[in-house]
Amino acid sequence: MLDNKVKEQLRAYFTKLVNPVVLTASIDTSAKSQEMQALLKDIADLSDKISLLENGTNARTPSFTVNRPEGNCQITFAGLPMGHEFTSLILAILQTGGYPPKVEADVIEQIRQVEGSFNFETYISLSCQNCPEVVQALNLMAVLNPNISSTMIDGALFQDEVKERQIMAVPSIYLNDKEFGQGRMNVKEILGKIDTGSIKREAEKISAKAPFDVLVIGGGSAAATAAIYAARKGIRTGLVTENFGGQILNTTDIENIIAIKKIEGTHLAAIYEENIRSHAIDVMMPQRATKLIPGELIEVQLECGASVKSKTVILATGASWRKMGIPGEETYIGKGVAFCPHCDGPLYKGKDVAVIGGGNSAVEAAIDLSGIAKHVTVLIRSDKLTADSVLQEKMQSIANITLIKKAKTAEVVGDGQKVTALTYLDQIDNTQKTLTLSGIFVQIGQVPTTGWLKDSPVKLNAKQEIEVDASNCTSIPGVFAAGDASSSPYKQIVIAMGDGAKASLSAFDYLIRH
Repeated sequence: MLDNKVKEQLRAYFTKLVNPVVLTASIDTSAKSQEMQALLKDIADLSDKISLLENGTNARTPSFTVNRPEGNCQITFAGLPMGHEFTSLILAILQTGGYPPKVEADVIEQIRQVEGSFNFETYISLSCQNCPEVVQALNLMAVLNPNISSTMIDGALFQDEVKERQIMAVPSIYLNDKEFGQGRMNVKEILGKIDTGSIKREAEKISAKAPFDVLVIGGGSAAATAAIYAARKGIRTGLVTENFGGQILNTTDIENIIAIKKIEGTHLAAIYEENIRSHAIDVMMPQRATKLIPGELIEVQLECGASVKSKTVILATGASWRKMGIPGEETYIGKGVAFCPHCDGPLYKGKDVAVIGGGNSAVEAAIDLSGIAKHVTVLIRSDKLTADSVLQEKMQSIANITLIKKAKTAEVVGDGQKVTALTYLDQIDNTQKTLTLSGIFVQIGQVPTTGWLKDSPVKLNAKQEIEVDASNCTSIPGVFAAGDASSSPYKQIVIAMGDGAKASLSAFDYLIRH
């Protein structure tokens, strides 16, 4: 199951195990069960601290638990945790076996103190880059608190459950059989939802902080670079972010960073976090900025109720998916309207779907989905695609992809639970038409995350980007901007990094001069 190189790597990791770990499999005669059995045997053979039992009684087969001999750790994997979830499995084994997690001491203590009974179930797809963070957060909580259990469920393998619970996007999280959340979520966000008093405590803690020299808003390429550059100058640096990585979290393979041949977006985001935490940067996460108030000390208000002050601020909030802006879209986001084909594609196996857009991301999405869905219809407003010619040729060679030109989307139709159709205006004959389908993947670009600045004096351009000059200065003294949220042209990772460096150096220069 595992090749020799991976086995040797895991053997080295498992030397860090302090306590015994028991893997208990619930299997049948299916091919997937045989794969799981082979995987678990390979893993158990790599350490004398890992034992394998095959007498599990879980109704979900194939599945297995990761536990201690005393049985006080409730982690279950329903399905084969390969792909992006393989790391989740290895971390679960290490942490169950006593390897210390890389989490702040106060977060660990908060998890241990949470009272109540919490049975989490997370529906994932193995191609989803956002799912592992949720699975790993919940597994960690199960390791630290015996009243918390965590079950990962591969939606592609347990299709009956997916259908019964009307799951159309991953990760989808259930708590005690009720919907809890959807989408990427880290351990602090989960704790904030089950331990509501923690939000107020965190807000008070943040508001009590002394003013910063530089406060960076954002967690992507521009923000990470800006924060590190500021910290290396030896000045007091703060970082407010919802997560580390920003848009790259939804990118599978990145091949345009000159020093790296190819890297996964989630891996690059992990590098950002590691580098940021290795510097003297006060990280406030997960936090969202809601208002900016200029002054001698610039004030940034946060959604949690906290207020942070700084001598300078760097705005690097990135961008988010552009929506169609038609009736029904908001209602059915996560219920058939999706933005990440890599994450949610496996849930549409054998179904009819549409892709909206004609650029590279849209055509790539159509090509990827064609191997999963029954049929893919690509709708574009213009009369030609804008994607690279090699992608167009590839798409046009695939039999189960249809291209509809001059189509203006009009309404997302559903039954109250899920998407059932999409209506559009055929601009060739000026008639309204309907496509019966189960999923709509919107791939029409992105918009800067600057909505929270609309009532501030920070000047935005017609595209709602933050206007900056050559030194990344905004219209407000002491406020700088970088990356995709700014008017800097060419939205690329390397350019965002350069922007972050420029903005940080400009902020440092501003501090010296003032």
